[in-house]
Amino acid sequence: MADPRGGRRPGPRPARQRRPVRWGLRISGAIALLVITASGLGRAAVNGISGSIDRVDAFGGMQGRPSGSKGTNFLLVGTDGRDGLAPDEKKHFHLGGAPCHCTDTIMLVHLSEDRRRASVVSIPRDTYVRLPDASTLRVSGSSPAAGAAAGAVAASAAGSPHPPGPSPTAITGTHPAKINQAYALGGPKLTVRTVEQLTGVHIDHYLEVDFTSFMKTVDVIGGVPVCTSVPLKDSFTGLNLPVGTTTLDGGQALQYVRSRHVDGSSDLGRMQRQQRFLAQVIHKMTSGDVLRDPLELSHVASTVLGSVRADQGLSTTDLIRLAQGMKDFSPRSSEFVSVPLSVLNYQVPGIGSTVKWDEARAGRLWAAIRADQPLAAPPAKDAPRPKASAAAAPVDVDPATISVRVANGTATDGLGATTQKALHDTGFATPGVPTTAPQRTARTVIRYDPRWDRSARALAAALPGAQLQPAAGQGPVMKVTLGADFTRVAPVAARAKPQPPSGTAVTGDQEVCA
Repeated sequence: MADPRGGRRPGPRPARQRRPVRWGLRISGAIALLVITASGLGRAAVNGISGSIDRVDAFGGMQGRPSGSKGTNFLLVGTDGRDGLAPDEKKHFHLGGAPCHCTDTIMLVHLSEDRRRASVVSIPRDTYVRLPDASTLRVSGSSPAAGAAAGAVAASAAGSPHPPGPSPTAITGTHPAKINQAYALGGPKLTVRTVEQLTGVHIDHYLEVDFTSFMKTVDVIGGVPVCTSVPLKDSFTGLNLPVGTTTLDGGQALQYVRSRHVDGSSDLGRMQRQQRFLAQVIHKMTSGDVLRDPLELSHVASTVLGSVRADQGLSTTDLIRLAQGMKDFSPRSSEFVSVPLSVLNYQVPGIGSTVKWDEARAGRLWAAIRADQPLAAPPAKDAPRPKASAAAAPVDVDPATISVRVANGTATDGLGATTQKALHDTGFATPGVPTTAPQRTARTVIRYDPRWDRSARALAAALPGAQLQPAAGQGPVMKVTLGADFTRVAPVAARAKPQPPSGTAVTGDQEVCA
């Protein structure tokens, strides 16, 4: 397939040489699943397509798993290998660097028993977990790094059944880690086991995809439109989108769903963009001509599934039943949510910054999945709507996505604490406690990483007169040092529609461009 720059993309890799390829695109598996379920493919077509899917042992030998529940649960993962892309593609799409052979994204998709609803839950890749000790079990089909710690699968598989009630939000083990490291240590089995112990949700099927599959999928359906009310630019991925609606080809779509540096929301904003993109795919597949043309549909489905790795139990019968049950699927039939979080920057020695789930809210989320209940509840008719302050200055980045740390560089005791509270009250994220600057200063300064310059300007609007000071490599957190010239915190509000807080589900039709 020709790429947008006039070159040729690599063809499918031989089965024995296939290695997991990082899919910063992280939703190709969801697209594959939706192509199947929304299409109503005939038995002959599905038989042919099913035979082309690479198989992986994701469940063999596992014991003490959560009980099954109504509906069907898919675990969709994308890994960060990149051997399937040509050198010029890696350079063009900013895919340099060595892979860590871990999951770049994890999504749990629940299809309701009546096949009228799909719930997509994004699990942050930096989720804090404790993985079990390694033993001696050899794991086939895992990453190169799995050799030394492959026994983690055996240890994890020996756990006890998950009890009824709210699910736990940490794995009992000895090794602190991020959830994306489970794949590197134990391949698909440890990844599945980790998610099952975190959520109490029984995983029925496993799908794993790569960069190449994603780009081919987007190209074969004629591109996917996305809309934005502000320019989106990320030097790390090469993304550069203007305001308005743009139809993305495969390469551009890869940049869009991988971008983490367009604002201060980092990985959380990226998950929201992935969900919006997936909603647009559903809209295009269900409202266009693809599903009406059997030949075109077969071509799309075979292209999508040609690079997918799936568990050995995903049968032709499963595909047909899903397809038959979801013929009338639409964006309104889908709902999207990310796991609610309580700590966005939980520092772990040797691991770095992680995120911790809000145990109560996450427990209710997974309980709803296990009970086959909708996640996106309609708002009460009498619920009051929040009123925006008329005095709030409009800014381009939602303050809730901007993390701020405050240091007091003045002689006024308690100024750091009152300022941080005022920033929190106007909507900014203020993790940690304020500190005292090493020395007093006359000017109020905002130190920021240039990659988050739009977030820095939004913060500056709340701190009139503050001096912006670039600090390359600092990361997404804004560091404010209060000076003698500090006067007040001014209210600000996002010019664009703010994203819902983590843990708030939205339906697919809410995510489709108007």
